[in-house]
Amino acid sequence: MFERLARAVVYNPWKVIAVWVLATIAIIAFAPTLEDVTARDQSNFLPDSYESVQALQLAERAFTQANDSSATIVVKRTDSQSLSEADQAKVGEIAQKVQAAGIERVSGALTGPQAVSPNGQVQLVSVGLEGVGDDPKLLAAVEKIREAARPVVEGTGLKMSVTGDVAMFADNQDAFENAFVIVGTATIVLIILLLALMYRSPVAALLPVFTVGLVTAIAPGLIAWIAKGFDFQVDQSLQILLTIVLYGVGTDYIVFLLFRYRERLRAGDDPKQALVAALTRIGEVIVSAAAAIIIAFSALLLAVFGGFRSFGPGLAIAVALMALAVVTLIPAVVSLLGTKVFWPSKSWQRVPKGTMFQRLGKLTGRRPGLVALASGGLMIVLALGMLGFKTDYDQSSQLPSGTESAEGLADLQSGFPAGALNPTSVFLRSDTGQALDTGAVQGFAGKLTAVAGIGGVMPGPDGSPARLNGDRTVARIDLLLADRPYSSESMDLVGDRLRTIAHDSAPDGTSALVGGTTSIFADVRAANNRDLAVIFPVAGLLIALILGLLLRSVVAPIYLMLAVVLGFFSTLGATVIAFVLVGGQAGVSFSLPIILYLFVVAIGTDYNILMIARLREEAKLGNDPRTAADLAVEHGGPSVGAAGLILAGTFASMLLAGISFLMEMGFAVSIGILISAFVMAMFLVPSITALLGHKAWWPGHGDEPDAPPPPPAPREKEAESVPTG
Repeated sequence: MFERLARAVVYNPWKVIAVWVLATIAIIAFAPTLEDVTARDQSNFLPDSYESVQALQLAERAFTQANDSSATIVVKRTDSQSLSEADQAKVGEIAQKVQAAGIERVSGALTGPQAVSPNGQVQLVSVGLEGVGDDPKLLAAVEKIREAARPVVEGTGLKMSVTGDVAMFADNQDAFENAFVIVGTATIVLIILLLALMYRSPVAALLPVFTVGLVTAIAPGLIAWIAKGFDFQVDQSLQILLTIVLYGVGTDYIVFLLFRYRERLRAGDDPKQALVAALTRIGEVIVSAAAAIIIAFSALLLAVFGGFRSFGPGLAIAVALMALAVVTLIPAVVSLLGTKVFWPSKSWQRVPKGTMFQRLGKLTGRRPGLVALASGGLMIVLALGMLGFKTDYDQSSQLPSGTESAEGLADLQSGFPAGALNPTSVFLRSDTGQALDTGAVQGFAGKLTAVAGIGGVMPGPDGSPARLNGDRTVARIDLLLADRPYSSESMDLVGDRLRTIAHDSAPDGTSALVGGTTSIFADVRAANNRDLAVIFPVAGLLIALILGLLLRSVVAPIYLMLAVVLGFFSTLGATVIAFVLVGGQAGVSFSLPIILYLFVVAIGTDYNILMIARLREEAKLGNDPRTAADLAVEHGGPSVGAAGLILAGTFASMLLAGISFLMEMGFAVSIGILISAFVMAMFLVPSITALLGHKAWWPGHGDEPDAPPPPPAPREKEAESVPTG
């Protein structure tokens, strides 16, 4: 099949290019935009069965502004002394100024004696905002609030700052935009430089950038078209992930193809025959690798957390489109260019001797047990870092310090419990439709405030601990947690003990629901743990099935998937060592395991597939298992090393972002790709295959010749530090 495809593409390049041009014009001209199918309602990320969602829905019905945002003005003295009566009067003036400023999206500003901290050093002004999320009008409202409030405290010995989720987003928007510009620029420059160094050709260096740019331009429209046809939505961060994924897999696949094309040229094939032979061999690998990634991404549809589920279809479609481009468009372009794709280098004409990969291949073939022990042992040592594994849901702690919102949060916590900015709202609902008894509500609130870990209660405008809706059938008690709202301790408290006490203490004829940010994240954590426990095994079994069909073997897919699992834990362990045990962070980002699943488990499987396919190919040429391992590392190692180095480098550029969790993600993915390429695929898989010998291909006969083999490729030369030539 792949030989027929290769001949059709290589000998009809203009027809293939014309089809791509017409398809591109049609998609760009007529397809909807990704914005048309983007879901921005974060409440849809959890099913209605979760208590935090039920609490949110009750709040929307009973308190019409419950789902709106808010900003908090934090005021304290510059000398950190207690606020005087005159100071508190100034704070009241701030609320009046903001209220009277007529700022769009500001619904009101409230303060009073109840908004003064227990130690008397901090007073808050609560500003209601109409809307949620990253609405530009909300972000503009935050700046106007600051402009209205700041003149009131000038020269008074007071300082003020505006904080809260919207204010944090506004303050860090520029930081994120700058980070993505830096990362995007560094990624493209790095890809071009590394490819130019490897091939010594500007044409070969720019080919992946051109291809990925084209696919990136049309993939969003195609995804939007399919999304509308099948009635699904995507997450607003999909566009960023699309770019990263497409550059990753696209560069990998193009590197695989060009290395194999150059190998056949060095064997003496004429350019078109060499391209047909290269695409015939590597096309199966690319399609199998893409199928594994598509399955891995599609498995995200099994998630109950919508933040994960919404990524799956879009990423799977993009990978399929990229694989199609690499087995059709790229060969068509290379068919027209011929050997000029490597211009001005003449390395494709030479067969160098004594390379690093020859030496590594000989070592693996002669001492497979030692190589397996060393590579596997290194991965196990890194995986031991998982003993210190902890997750951190506090996204605010991972944002840049020094912003006004960050300073405001610190000032707030100097006078109020750590959970004051994100209170945990407990709702008491009448099940009979009758008005709630005030005394019973007060008693219920008292039981909640007595729970260990609750630092206090946020009183309403009348000083009462509970707020009642218009018909007095629903009460809301806003509890202030003693610990950070996103800490594991707070989520344990809210998601377990507080809910149990609230449910058990509800007066007869009523029921209680625990909501708020901490409750939401407690449910997100539960959903996250459930999703990882379901997605990983299902995806693993399906990928193993793909490998079994490719290799016609049961044994090889088993140890390949075990190697991938070990690679995942060694990557996560290395990240824990770097950021938690050494760096002193509270934990790694809760989304890191799924990110590693997307970029290390899924994309890293490419390298295993390329290497195991080369091992099978060398065995089919009549080589014994150890010689096959030797030659597979020699010939497959350069492309695996090149692809891994480029992909790891692109993610390492995120270390320049200056934002903690982006740096964490960049480190984790880059170290995971390096482990996958240079430890797992290059050493562990070939050495285990050599040790197992013919048994690796049981019950099939994947290592036995099934057709007269092509002339063997000569031994290549690659540079000592990076694959070049």
